[in-house]
Amino acid sequence: MENQIQVPTVAELVAKGESPDILFWVGCAGSFDERAQRITRDICKILQHVGIKYAILGTEESCTGDPAKRAGNEFLFQMQAMMNIQVLDGYEIKKIVTACPHCFNTIKNEYPELGGNYEVIHHTQLIQSLIEQGKLKPADGHAFKGKRITYHDPCYLGRANEVYEAPRKALEILDADLVELKRCRSNGLCCGAGGAQMFKEPEPGNKDVNIERIEDVIETNASVVAAACPFCMTMLQDGVKIKEKEEQIQVLDIAEITVKANNL
Repeated sequence: MENQIQVPTVAELVAKGESPDILFWVGCAGSFDERAQRITRDICKILQHVGIKYAILGTEESCTGDPAKRAGNEFLFQMQAMMNIQVLDGYEIKKIVTACPHCFNTIKNEYPELGGNYEVIHHTQLIQSLIEQGKLKPADGHAFKGKRITYHDPCYLGRANEVYEAPRKALEILDADLVELKRCRSNGLCCGAGGAQMFKEPEPGNKDVNIERIEDVIETNASVVAAACPFCMTMLQDGVKIKEKEEQIQVLDIAEITVKANNL
């Protein structure tokens, strides 16, 4: 990883007779999507800054099976899940942090039925707990002070798992001008990518969902829209591009905002 971030794999730790306190599940987007890779790096920066002993699976990590399941291929999902559970249990992994609400939801809620039981947290929950412990503190005069920021609730984090407070707490500490979207929390509007929609063309209609969503953002006059999901990130950025608002609106993940505000 760039910026000299050395991230150990679980296999490397085990070879030294050690084990991680937390496994960082990177996910497909965080591994292969160029934009999401920046979020991955920032989560690693946070973990290293606070001194948490963590590791990734590296090449032993494969897709959680979420897109296959949402697209209706239960057989493929179970195959992918069983392979991952075998690897996780082989390393006796107990606690997992994810950057993607889809990975979070699948490992947390759907792996137990197949015998995979872990404590799973989303990176916004990790950031919130580190703020509460006093381990993360925005630097004086940081870039977001007084900025107008809004937050888009990812469906699989918000409605599916009722994680509403953690990302907002991470933003509240910034001393910024926080404004809610008119459709937020349990009434949040999907970005248009969930349920494996990310990987297909939209059906005929009068407007793409992400355009509808970015219009909600424009209405708030926010200069930053905070995301907490790599799929939402892609959809919101595409919306900003199509609306030609790239100069006015920045789309940033909660982890990126935290790293920037803390000068990590």
